[in-house]
Amino acid sequence: MKAPLCKLADIPGSGAARIDFFGREALVYKVGGQPRTVVNTCTHLGGPLELNNGQLVCAWHGARFDAASGDVVSGPRGTCAHALVVPTRVEDGVLTYVYGE
Repeated sequence: MKAPLCKLADIPGSGAARIDFFGREALVYKVGGQPRTVVNTCTHLGGPLELNNGQLVCAWHGARFDAASGDVVSGPRGTCAHALVVPTRVEDGVLTYVYGE
């Protein structure tokens, strides 16, 4: 399954943009010039995430995730040891969700 998420040109050079991901909010941003996408939900209690100095930080309880890998850096993490990273690739200038490849 594949689904377009956003144009590559719409991803900011710094910070993150919010997009719809099948009815849920996701963040798209760049790490080392490469696009990344994560569901905008902390794995602890579902709080929103913000991109801050290479980390995704939960506004509710301060959990921190590595923006490149999604791995927990510090703080509460719930039952999952990483943020929900969305598998993507760029096709014809569009960031595309790819499942099962």
